[in-house]
Formats: sequence, C-alpha cells, structure tokens
Amino acid sequence: MLPIVEVPMIERVVTHLRRGGIDEVILSLGYRPDAFRRRYPDGTIAGAAITYVVEPEPLDTAGAIRFAAERGNVDAAFVVVNGDVLCDLDLAALVRFHAERRAEATIALTPVEDPSAFGVVPTDDAGRVVAFIEKPPRDSAPTNFINAGIYVLEPSVLQRIPEGRRVSVEREIFPSLADAGALYALRSDAYWIDTGTPAAYLAVQHDILSGRRAGFVPPVDGARQVRPGVWVLGSATGAESARPPSFISTGARIAPGAHVAGSVVGSGAQIDAGAVVEGSVLFSGVRVGADAVVSGSVVGAGAVISEHAEVTEESVVGDGTVVPAGVQVRSGRVPETGVVS
Repeated sequence: MLPIVEVPMIERVVTHLRRGGIDEVILSLGYRPDAFRRRYPDGTIAGAAITYVVEPEPLDTAGAIRFAAERGNVDAAFVVVNGDVLCDLDLAALVRFHAERRAEATIALTPVEDPSAFGVVPTDDAGRVVAFIEKPPRDSAPTNFINAGIYVLEPSVLQRIPEGRRVSVEREIFPSLADAGALYALRSDAYWIDTGTPAAYLAVQHDILSGRRAGFVPPVDGARQVRPGVWVLGSATGAESARPPSFISTGARIAPGAHVAGSVVGSGAQIDAGAVVEGSVLFSGVRVGADAVVSGSVVGAGAVISEHAEVTEESVVGDGTVVPAGVQVRSGRVPETGVVS
C-alpha cells in the first residue's frame, strides 16, 4: 500500500500484470488485510478483478501460494509475483517460454551486481535449471542471475507443497523441481527492483520520474510537466522551482527560497522558506519547517520536520511524528505519532 509516486505499489504491480494480459488476480494477504479492502472495496485494482485471500497464519512463500491458489479455485497454469517487486518483464514472453518448454514451473531471472542476498539460478542452454542456490557467498555464486520473484506454475506444483506447515518455495519446492528436471528459467535484462529497503523504495521513485522505468509518462494519470522532469498533479504553489526529477502533488506548497530536488512531495505538503528537500519522499500533509533538511529519506503522512531539524541518510519518519527544532535524525527509524527527543 505504500505509494510509488502517489500510486499504491499494488496498483503498479497489477498494472504490470494487466499489460501482460492478466485480468484476474488473487491477492494473498496476511498483515493488515483490511487496508486493501478499504482502499479497493469494489474488488478491482487497475482494471483487474481481485479475489482477497487471507492466511490464518504465516505459511511462508510456498504455503501461501498453495493456500491462495486453492481458495481461488486455480485449475490452470498461473503467474505468481512478489508484491514488493516492480519490473518491466515481458510476462507474455515468460508464459510462452513456459508453455514451449512444457515446464512444470518457470522462474524469471534478473541480473544483479551482488547475488549473495538472493536465490541464484544457473541454467543449461535450454533454460532448464541445474541448481537452485539460496543466498550464496558473493565470491562463490555460479552466476549473477537471480530469482526475480516472478513464476509461472502448473497446478501440479500445488500438490508438491505440504499442507499444515510453513513451506518455502525457494528452499524446498524449487530445489525438488530442479532435481526432477521440471524447473526452467528465463533470463531478462528488463527493469527490475525489489523495493523492500528504504534505499530501494527511494530509488524506484527516481527511476519512474527520470524515465529509467519505461511506460509511466506521465508518472500519475492527470499529471502535467511544468518544466522538463518536474511533474505536478492538480494545483500546487511553487512547483516550478523544483529541480528534476520531481513530482509535486495537489495542494502542496513550496515557499520561495526553499530547495526541492529529485523528490516526491505529497498532497497538501508544505515546505517552508530555506528548507532543503533532496532525493526524498514526503507523504501527504508533511510540513518541513524553515531551514530544515530532508535528504535521502522517507517522511510519513502528517509528520512535521521542525525548523532547523535534519532528517538524512535513508531515515524513515512515521506518520504524524514531530521531529523538534534542531534535532538530527540520521539513518533512523522513527515510529508513528511520536516525538523525537
């Protein structure tokens, strides 16, 4: 539900699915499922029909797949995607590759500089997976192509997943499929990012606004470009002074003398004179006081960064939090509705 340039991440994920020809989506939920139901009460997201499935307890990656597929009455080949991965992978090509190989399961692969935090997937010339190595040491990884968190699975895979306990698709199911010669993988150099860290969350906003991630011009429906690389949704004061790539949402106010660059400024946010906001995301209703600094950080809805305060180095400030005047937050995690001392 976190916004990616004012659009909830799940909408951007489902938009990618729709572009790949998928119009029915099962949303596997555990934590705070009501937030999704409240936001999408009519059961549609980005034009796709949504079925909500809520795990009674955490079932891990494979257990969740089986639970959701069975509750959603899946009886044909289906696509699985991680909800915090944003990419431009050609899903139709992945499905074709899966069908052509008559695979039981197919994984999309993406290259990374350091594969040690991911599942590494070496393949033969036909794309058959020869091993599935979860998070190997960097200097011993046989390839830098990793599991991209996007799969095409046959219903028969569900029967390989034990019921009644947590089951990992990466550590149990994929290795067993590889041993059986039934697991294939398709490499892709398309845009891909796992948004699960503050640094990655900030990076994907920049990628959309700078055009590095294709297919999102304008970055939000209805936004207009007031100068190259600076987008505004609705009416905002002082948006023309922002430096690209930036997005300023409706009702936001950037005072004369404030400096905004490479940032997303949410609806109704206020940035006072002398303040600096660089490489950051401000949610709706944020106030950045005079001569305050927000750099490379995320500030939650309604939070206040008081005058002369500094929030820097991938800090995350929760909704409604007040950072008092002159206080410095560096690489910090500040809870919701708190007051930093």
